[in-house]
Amino acid sequence: MSTVTLNRNCDFRRLYYRGRSYTNPALVVYFKKSGAGICRIGITVSKKIGCAVERNRCKRIIRAAWRSVEPKIKGSYDIVFVARTKTKYLKSTDIQEIMLDMFNQAGILK
Repeated sequence: MSTVTLNRNCDFRRLYYRGRSYTNPALVVYFKKSGAGICRIGITVSKKIGCAVERNRCKRIIRAAWRSVEPKIKGSYDIVFVARTKTKYLKSTDIQEIMLDMFNQAGILK
């Protein structure tokens, strides 16, 4: 399965208002079933997290964790990951475990 990046604001808003969400002290995940045959992801990091270096590190960590989790997802979904303050202190393997736990609760793992 391949991944495409969500870029448009209307896609993010649709997931925030109509998607299901799961929260953790390090990450929030919004997702909704997609009609396309691919997973589309978006990553948001607030300025409250820190300077640009820290925000970009959070995005890299989330992207790396997603690459390892993506093959385990069944079906196609639109997903938005929202970084929280604890994200910048964790490694991608920690975020990967959090993602797997959230997706397992949601029932979208193979």
